[in-house]
Amino acid sequence: MRRATTCLPANHGKSPIIDTITLAHDERRLRRKLLTGAKGIEVMVDFPATVTLDHKGALELDNGELVEVIAAEELLYEIRAQDAGHLLRLAWHIGNRHTPAQLEPDRILIKRDHVLKTMLKGLGATVSLVTEPFFAEHGAYHSHAHGDGGHALLARK
Repeated sequence: MRRATTCLPANHGKSPIIDTITLAHDERRLRRKLLTGAKGIEVMVDFPATVTLDHKGALELDNGELVEVIAAEELLYEIRAQDAGHLLRLAWHIGNRHTPAQLEPDRILIKRDHVLKTMLKGLGATVSLVTEPFFAEHGAYHSHAHGDGGHALLARK
């Protein structure tokens, strides 16, 4: 079994890629896990801290080989609003329910949830079914340890 020693960002420029691993949004955030590539290569990820793997990033193995990370297509709702202010209000309601969301200038993507769909339609949103990779925002509590000085709630100006 191969071991991942480093996680490389998208556009890392290194090669060669020996396999690919396709992971959903939730699966791309990990610290320790056994992953299996499309060609059957098993990779043990065991990092000192939780990381988020980038789409088109890579896991660098202990022998220098690379396994590319691909964001999986997921079943999502695409939420559109009447205008920018309406989209902002919809984003607030989604965030108030602690729902992971991909925020874009003209739409919001969330994982399919019939309760949220009903709420959003009741708020005047247009909700459509889409299937595409999901890149939700990571909340303030996901980027650092809670006591870390770099935590978003403890950031100093």
